[in-house]
Amino acid sequence: MNVADFTCDLAQPSVPLPHFWEHTVGSCHAAMALRADWQKQLSRCRRELGFNHVRFHNILSDDMSTLVCEQEKDVYSFFNTDQIFDFLLSIGIHPFIELSFMPTTLASGGDIVFHYKGNVTPPKDYSAWATLINKLVTHWVSRYGMEEMTQCFFEVWNEPNLDAFWKGSQADYFKLYEYTVEAIKRVNPVLKVGGPATANNAWVKEFLEFCETKNLPADFISTHHYPTDSFGKPGDDTVTQLAQSRRSVLREEARLVKEQANGKPVYYTEWCTSSNPFDELHDQPYAAAFIIKTVMEANGLVEGYSYWTFSDIFDENYFSSVPFHGGFGLLNINGIPKPAYRAFELLHHVGNELLATEGTHATVDVWVTKKPQCVHVLISNWALPRHPVDTEPVRITVYNIGQVRSAYIERIDDDHANPWKAWIEMSKPEYLTKYAAEQLEAVSALAKQPMGIRQEHNAVLMEVVLPPQGVACITLEI
Repeated sequence: MNVADFTCDLAQPSVPLPHFWEHTVGSCHAAMALRADWQKQLSRCRRELGFNHVRFHNILSDDMSTLVCEQEKDVYSFFNTDQIFDFLLSIGIHPFIELSFMPTTLASGGDIVFHYKGNVTPPKDYSAWATLINKLVTHWVSRYGMEEMTQCFFEVWNEPNLDAFWKGSQADYFKLYEYTVEAIKRVNPVLKVGGPATANNAWVKEFLEFCETKNLPADFISTHHYPTDSFGKPGDDTVTQLAQSRRSVLREEARLVKEQANGKPVYYTEWCTSSNPFDELHDQPYAAAFIIKTVMEANGLVEGYSYWTFSDIFDENYFSSVPFHGGFGLLNINGIPKPAYRAFELLHHVGNELLATEGTHATVDVWVTKKPQCVHVLISNWALPRHPVDTEPVRITVYNIGQVRSAYIERIDDDHANPWKAWIEMSKPEYLTKYAAEQLEAVSALAKQPMGIRQEHNAVLMEVVLPPQGVACITLEI
């Protein structure tokens, strides 16, 4: 069996590795944030994974009572939004505010999306929409102060390039952005507003051209992508591209968006293993390997990379009671960490300096990071489903490291940090007892196992065998 051989010289210059993946994480819709279990799970994510913002749909919709019509009179009620914001700030998280969907009293039509019936039509009166936005932002500034609100981001709508989420035209969306950004900037010009919040990296160039033509501010670019976005498009064999390229299609898409953004900050406010809300890969070690590769390849291209989502407490289609139903979340409905969660836990602890590595392999990637008195070696063995991936022996040599005091390895694979497999072995109970949940929580944990290394002069040699769709992180304390 051939060995995947990689080397790294710590004496070489490093590049910054800001933890951009911790900037924001996604959630379902705003009303979910009023649930105690949602709040408990987000608190854990903040504490263990370091997320700084959270984004969700529907803060303007009828189920939040932000604006309703009562006896032919507009009634503004910001109490529910305040309850959410009060909680978020109490745990050190700021809102990444997606301004959606349309209050019924302002809607030009009856088209809705999702189980919670978000209205996706343009406003029948854009001035009335602007009044709502101005009143709401003015209220938040009064309640929380300008210093706090400058930590927030205002994103106009969600995926307006998809008919499911916007029944108007591109021109209608640009008009919505114009009225929205002007309403917010009237409160204070320093507040951050951006868009186009599109699916599949769309409209970035057109959006910026519109803003330039109309002399409108756009403080950041936001868009979304999933590896399944391009499947089925004529002439675009994304599966083949992903399988053959050592750099994923998502990285190349992010590179193009960065170029189109003309120096403006880029925030991907949704990305995930797939866009399927019930995909068993979300629950499996595959997701962890995909996350590690995708995040590390996005370095230098984005300011924020918001994984969709942190929790399976989620009801866009319906609320599933099955513990592992393929939901988007890092945590399942019971709060049990999936392999994807553990991938972000590994990423949270890596250093802020990234070193160059030498060596290539068809499925194995290696990244070396450092921080004071510590070097981390991240390894993934990933391939798309139904593409070749085998158990691989990997050898990593790190030069100019000095004396290593201790070394340990943490793994995510079929046999490590994999509660999904343990749940299957329990015969897939639909409802977990307290004891079963505790067992799965224990199985999900990362285990620090002593790592055998060979130190010669000023170099360290490490060897590890990585199974298909596996992840390992070797920590060297120096």
